[in-house]
Amino acid sequence: MGLSRLQFVAKVLGQLFADEVGRAVKSRRRPPVDVEEHERQRARNVRLALERLGPFYIKVGQILSTRPDFIRPSLITELKKLHDQVSVAPFGDFEPVLAEELSPDWKLLFLDMQTQTPLGAASLAQAYRATLWDGTPAVVKIQRPGIKQIVQQDMALLRRAARLMAKAAPRFNAVIDVDAMLGVVFDAMEPELDFIAEARNMDQGRSSVQKFKHLSVPDVLLAMPRVLIQSLAPGVSIRDAHPAAFTVEERLAIGRDLLAYIYHGFFVDRYFHADPHPGNIFVYPGQKASLIDWGMVGRVDRRTSMLMVLILLTLGQNDGHGLSKAWIEMGRATPWADAGGFANDMSRLVPKILGASLADLNFGVTLTAVLKSATKRGVQTSPVISLLGKAFGNIEGSIRYLAPELSLVEVFEDELQAIMVDLLRELLSKQQAARTAMELILGSTAIIDQLRGLMRDLSTPGSSRFGFDNRSFSRQSDVDAWVLLGLSSVVLSLEQRLRNRTRRTTTYNHR
Repeated sequence: MGLSRLQFVAKVLGQLFADEVGRAVKSRRRPPVDVEEHERQRARNVRLALERLGPFYIKVGQILSTRPDFIRPSLITELKKLHDQVSVAPFGDFEPVLAEELSPDWKLLFLDMQTQTPLGAASLAQAYRATLWDGTPAVVKIQRPGIKQIVQQDMALLRRAARLMAKAAPRFNAVIDVDAMLGVVFDAMEPELDFIAEARNMDQGRSSVQKFKHLSVPDVLLAMPRVLIQSLAPGVSIRDAHPAAFTVEERLAIGRDLLAYIYHGFFVDRYFHADPHPGNIFVYPGQKASLIDWGMVGRVDRRTSMLMVLILLTLGQNDGHGLSKAWIEMGRATPWADAGGFANDMSRLVPKILGASLADLNFGVTLTAVLKSATKRGVQTSPVISLLGKAFGNIEGSIRYLAPELSLVEVFEDELQAIMVDLLRELLSKQQAARTAMELILGSTAIIDQLRGLMRDLSTPGSSRFGFDNRSFSRQSDVDAWVLLGLSSVVLSLEQRLRNRTRRTTTYNHR
């Protein structure tokens, strides 16, 4: 790591530490009159320090804001305010990058480029509005000189810090696994340092949003490692949009599609925009909403995705024990974990939060509650959950600017049937069916016994839940079989519920 960068990081963190020590000494001598304000000021100092340190520390702080299991509430409130603030650098700083990446004659590519005021300025890059030689409106995103090396140095430094923490606090690390959590952030941020990778993300993202009528992703016009030219997204940031300029139907439709996109990204595509904050969503009346800045994306492996679906199914069936087993399988139980206590926590928690109804599922609230209990009971949560929580929190906050009245719960229920059908189609595909059958043949007969018990439960009049025995889902086929049966029952249940809703609406309209 360059000495100057190390010195800068040490200076910022050293000042933060000195402030904390000073506050602690003062508090002992004279306790603060307003304790809550005292805590808020401490949290503000942490946020300001992370913003000074730059993009990587900001992303880490945003991830930490999704972990109420070990971050205090006042700090979470401040970390959620983290955003990339830097002063605008003169265009002259970026001209050498254009010359190196495009050619010394890069100006021949453009009829015009508005270099006086960038469209956006962040610590990784600045973006400028331009007109290509053929008249096409475009955005030119240029990486800040030297920023890649700085971020890589920061990554190496935090890796080292995580390893030291693991040695100093092995019990804490066994539950939280800071190194694995940082690894998820590293993987998600990697394309931000290489615009060719970001361009690939945009192409994949464009394919993902095609099913949503009111969403789009800008076209990639040219991609180089440090320069990205893309089509101009119409409108303004959703934060700056005037809701009155849109019809009610248009506002709600955009909000619904944004939510539906993130739900499908988590459970079906297993690929999603991991940074959909208000500055990365552009809207304009009569146009599709544009998702921009695809440098940070999340990927979920199939097993984790299916286990998340299984968790949702157990929630819908009011099965806290089933939820606890799926959550542990998705992460890991430490040697001292209290799995029984965690199961009991979930059995008490699920009815309180959800009321045993699929219509009441709330991803954010449920995630927070389960995280707290899991950590307390010594259960390590899958590190990808933090990235999922960040993305969901971002998109939820973005939607509030345009459609604050939109019900997240209703959108989830409406989308759940389509998600379930997509998953059923995947599970019943020839390739997946062959793999599952082979795993079942080679495995034990435990799953058969469980399926028989489930079928007995489902055939019992008035039965509305299913349970799990003490065996874990040791094979993907176990997970698939449970999800397959659960999906089938949920699809039928949702179909009936939607029919009932339509019938009630029709009756009301006739009145």
